[in-house]
Amino acid sequence: MKSSIIIVLCFLTGVLLSYFQCIPAFLFKYDYSIYILPIMMFFVGMSIGADLKSLVRPIRQYKSRIILIPLSTIAGTLLACLLLSFFMQSIPLRETVAIGSGFGYYSLSAIFLTQLAGSDIGMMALISNMTREIFALLAIPLLAHYCGKLAPIAAAGATSIDTTLPIISQACGKDYVVISVFHGIIVDISVPVIISLLYL
Repeated sequence: MKSSIIIVLCFLTGVLLSYFQCIPAFLFKYDYSIYILPIMMFFVGMSIGADLKSLVRPIRQYKSRIILIPLSTIAGTLLACLLLSFFMQSIPLRETVAIGSGFGYYSLSAIFLTQLAGSDIGMMALISNMTREIFALLAIPLLAHYCGKLAPIAAAGATSIDTTLPIISQACGKDYVVISVFHGIIVDISVPVIISLLYL
């Protein structure tokens, strides 16, 4: 929750400073996202590489069935986006699916989509994926109680490996921590892959 608030405050600060023309004009001459995205992808790769043991251990423990959990999250989110696109005629189908393909990973998906689809879609990705994370943080105890222990992990999406993990552990039990970490790694990997494929 704290990281989400910091991101929102940074975003709002940027908007306000730009609106009131407090930022020097020379800073607008370059598209800094071109540099930020490769740096961010490096750190994403680094964090996944550091957790490779966490990726292998649950596969050995739960066998191949464990892969169905992140695959179900990915498929369910993409299907929901496809259905939602019929009610959002103002946003093209590809953009609707791409925004949902952030799976709660708002920082990466927002930068990706700003570069690939423009600032409007990037902003929508930031807001919608941040909303998913906040919803997950608030709803995890209810989902665990009424919908089963895997529901909070699926709702958390990419954040099941980091920000929502402590609440998942508390609501679902420590037995589900390994599943949550594995789920988060697979969904994290899928974010740049799916968004890149959509814009080939």
